[in-house]
Amino acid sequence: MTSDEILVGYDGSTDARTALGWALDEADRTHRPVRLAYAFEWLTVAGWVGPGIAPGTWPDELARRQVEELVRDAVAGAGGSHPGITVHGEVLDGPPALVLTERSASAALLVLGSRGHGGFAGLLAGSTAVSVAAHAHCPVVVVRGAAPAEGGGRAGHVVAGVDGSAGSLAALGFAFERAALRGVPLHVVRVWGRPVPEWTPTDLHLDDIAAREREALDGLLADWQRRYPQVEVTVEVPAGSPAAVLVEATRHAQLVVVGSRGHGGLRGMLLGSVSQQLIAHAYCPVAVVRQE
Repeated sequence: MTSDEILVGYDGSTDARTALGWALDEADRTHRPVRLAYAFEWLTVAGWVGPGIAPGTWPDELARRQVEELVRDAVAGAGGSHPGITVHGEVLDGPPALVLTERSASAALLVLGSRGHGGFAGLLAGSTAVSVAAHAHCPVVVVRGAAPAEGGGRAGHVVAGVDGSAGSLAALGFAFERAALRGVPLHVVRVWGRPVPEWTPTDLHLDDIAAREREALDGLLADWQRRYPQVEVTVEVPAGSPAAVLVEATRHAQLVVVGSRGHGGLRGMLLGSVSQQLIAHAYCPVAVVRQE
């Protein structure tokens, strides 16, 4: 595996197939090869559940051959739909979150569906997606639901959530690059919390706070705008809940980009609540960028 590959966590589920389609479109834009990775795990208590295999079945070579055939078919289908892209597939042994996190160390980007075959009904975001987004060594894109196709992807702009933390600054650079590759505008959002009245000076007005937040955001954007002058940038500095504002901002977006943890995160929490809320509720794919 080379460090320029787009790694796709693939298990044959509907979400995984959607994630693969997204990754292939991204490979078209970035001229990168794609690698499908199926993590082959046997559960010692309930038994492994896979294509055509009933719970409680003891591991055998037939099951593994079925998985390998599933991956080969997916690779062949990807080559047919995107003939200019090099696509590889492999079956790896171990828990999906652990295997994908380890493989991400030699990938340029990791793409996976929000919930695979291991998800429970009603669970909005699978544990694998959340865990990988928290620990991966490269940016992670979690593709939720069925992405509408228009010219090989979803129409709309790119959204970036920025709070000034190291993770959000890394996410801002990733968002500028993706907007430039797609030839679409970038909408940058910096959300601030309303001050508690009894702790706020009487001469401090909300308009003044918003102006300061806008000034701080403009300072963060200046260098990136010089690097990507072709990207049209709009900004928004609303008061409110960062997660709620960003989820709403994704309604007409093709991608939202955030850091894995912002200023509001607790020490030791690898994935912040905003990132988790977006993975669970965003209307478009979510890119989570970690600051190593």
